[in-house]
Amino acid sequence: MNIDLIFRIAAIGILVAVLNSLLSKSGRDEQAMMTTLAGLVVVLLMIVREIANLFDTVKKLFNF
Repeated sequence: MNIDLIFRIAAIGILVAVLNSLLSKSGRDEQAMMTTLAGLVVVLLMIVREIANLFDTVKKLFNF
């Protein structure tokens, strides 16, 4: 796992938090929730890709 992945996840989290705060204060709670969900989906896809790479590495290690 690369440290770059952690920084990308943190950057997405900060961006989503700022957008959520701005949208909530302007009275657009629905868009704020959708922004939060979109950020969560993006981060989960990044993590799933890394887990898939981990499983591929384990398969290669044990010659499956």
